[in-house]
Amino acid sequence: MQQHTDQYIDGAWRPSLAEARIEVLNPATEELVATVPAGGAADVDAAVAAARAAARSWGRTTREERLVPLGRLCDGLAARRQEIAETVVAELGSPIRFATAVQATLPLTVARSYLDILAKYEFEEQVANSTVYAEPAGVVAAVTPWNYPLHQIVAKVVPALAAGCTVVLKPAEYTPLVARLFAELVHDAGFPPGVFNLVTGVGTEAGAALVEHPDVDLVSFTGSTAVGRAIGAAAGRGVKRVALELGGKSANVVLPGADLARAVKANVANVLANSGQTCTAWTRLLVHRDQYEEAVAIAAEAAATYLPGDPALAATRLGPVASASQRERVRAYITGAVAQGARLVAGGAQAPEGLDRGYYVRATVLADVTAEMTVAQEEVFGPVLSILAYRDEEHALEIANGTDYGLAGGVWAADNETAAAFARRMDTGQVDINGGRFNPAAPFGGYKSSGVGRELGRHGLAEFLQTKSLQF
Repeated sequence: MQQHTDQYIDGAWRPSLAEARIEVLNPATEELVATVPAGGAADVDAAVAAARAAARSWGRTTREERLVPLGRLCDGLAARRQEIAETVVAELGSPIRFATAVQATLPLTVARSYLDILAKYEFEEQVANSTVYAEPAGVVAAVTPWNYPLHQIVAKVVPALAAGCTVVLKPAEYTPLVARLFAELVHDAGFPPGVFNLVTGVGTEAGAALVEHPDVDLVSFTGSTAVGRAIGAAAGRGVKRVALELGGKSANVVLPGADLARAVKANVANVLANSGQTCTAWTRLLVHRDQYEEAVAIAAEAAATYLPGDPALAATRLGPVASASQRERVRAYITGAVAQGARLVAGGAQAPEGLDRGYYVRATVLADVTAEMTVAQEEVFGPVLSILAYRDEEHALEIANGTDYGLAGGVWAADNETAAAFARRMDTGQVDINGGRFNPAAPFGGYKSSGVGRELGRHGLAEFLQTKSLQF
């Protein structure tokens, strides 16, 4: 077991000023993996002070000067990719193949994309008699979630550093180990002291102290909508800029004429990846009533192939959820849906056979779900798919848009033009057309209660810039 007592502040590992500790448990075994400091306001004050002291000099660097350590950071992410994957398996429970392909590789892809974006980004433009400059926003508070721990760190920290901002990172308490590994890579890359700082702690203490700190200029948060609202309110009181990537309840709409089997199987794979702990997951499958029972049968058969198991084994496709509380939350949604009239066609709330330890939930498919059911309105964040029937396209659109969320979605049709026309009417930030692949260079973010602002690509860099105009 690892026992860590330090925070990364002002270019060095320093003893935490807090005595409390966070216990990191392996979700598959419930065994203690490590302890890290539960930092508080004093640690946050030190980290923000370091970031503030470094902000002006780092903000004045040229793109070429920033590209050098960013390039070395990318090299470090590549060199330690296997260690990253194994760390995520241990603290989150992602199956090793998924952890390697997504949890470790996607952050590297995103980080490398910013080398190219930074090299080409125009920080100055002429508008009539004005010269408009894009300048760093200042000190950034980055508060990241546990479901894609390194990806969300990279998606915030790398563009912030590329923009010339300094950063204080507060990672989720369930997954602090990969954040510490990232801090090691930043240190090895040779960034100046204070440019990047890490404080581990719980959200109600370290997180609250960070987002409310008067010397923080911008807050970038990914997590639940409830917490996002509180952070947005705190940022508003401090007149800080805020970027919020929050919850989702994404609809995958299969229009008549689409390849039904392909669409349904893709939906099952989508919603079961990372044990359903994905904010963009297509948790609502919408199928025309004439094809409904066929779709239900396909989904049930596909879900049956996802057997919960040890995430360290290459053959495992479905690992545990992140914690005991998350397991009970997901199981409560399943039992609640059945009580409201949903038909259980795969999985269920009972513990998987042969898995007496670990936070496991069966791959679950619910049929006969209606739009007003709780499971169709709220984010479950577990391996649960709800299938809803629609009468016609207008009814499908009404259902798809009928939640508080608008983060992502999918549309399947006989041709891309038909699917795209429907997608343009959906109130959501990202839509995959006929199985279109995730694009890490495209802007990512949501409508409605799914958030404010965008991550990834050029839009992700722009979030950390502010404009100044000089008139001549």
